[in-house]
Amino acid sequence: MPKSKVRKKANYTPTAASRTPVKVKAAGPSPVWYVAIMLGFMLAGLVWLLVYYLAAEKISWMNDLNAWNFLIGFGLMVVGLIMTMRWR
Repeated sequence: MPKSKVRKKANYTPTAASRTPVKVKAAGPSPVWYVAIMLGFMLAGLVWLLVYYLAAEKISWMNDLNAWNFLIGFGLMVVGLIMTMRWR
């Protein structure tokens, strides 16, 4: 039985003209105030939830919020967590 011919593929080499260099903006470290605000949001959310659990009966307006306290507390923490993505 005859053997089939093997096809050779041409090696692809990109030309230098097809690639354009891209300048990357050198980003320095985050300022101190950014880190302070980021940690402040996370701690504020934690404190909100702790106060809700420990003293909600004594704080009438917080007791009226009921389950919205969870949204507020976790929302503050999520804002701080999202800020960590831009932290350098």
